[in-house]
Amino acid sequence: MMNAAPPFPADPDRVVFNRQELAVILSLYGRFVAAGEWRDYGMSFLRDAAIFSVFRRATEHPLYRIEKRPKLRNAQGAYAVIGMDGRILKRGHDLAMVLRVLDKKLIRPIG
Repeated sequence: MMNAAPPFPADPDRVVFNRQELAVILSLYGRFVAAGEWRDYGMSFLRDAAIFSVFRRATEHPLYRIEKRPKLRNAQGAYAVIGMDGRILKRGHDLAMVLRVLDKKLIRPIG
C-alpha cells in the first residue's frame, strides 16, 4: 500500500504542531469543553511559532495560548502556555508537562 501525499505541501517557512502534539492539546481541550469552560479554538502557523488559542466564546480574546517556538528549544523550552494578560504561565521542553499548569483550572470547589 502506498502512502498518500499530505493534503497540503510542507511549508518550511512555517512552524506547525505535529500529530502527537495536536493529540495532547486536543485531549486537554476536550476535557475543558466537557466541563463547559472552553467553547472554541483557533490555530495560527507563523514563521517562528505555532499557536493554539482557546476561547470561552468565539468573539473574545483567547483565554490561553499554547505556543511552540522551536528557536527557544535549547533555552527555556519550545512550549509555553500564555494567559490572557500575556503572562507566561509555564514554559518547558515537554508539552504534556507544560499543559499541566492548566489542569488545576479544571478543579473547582463543590457547593
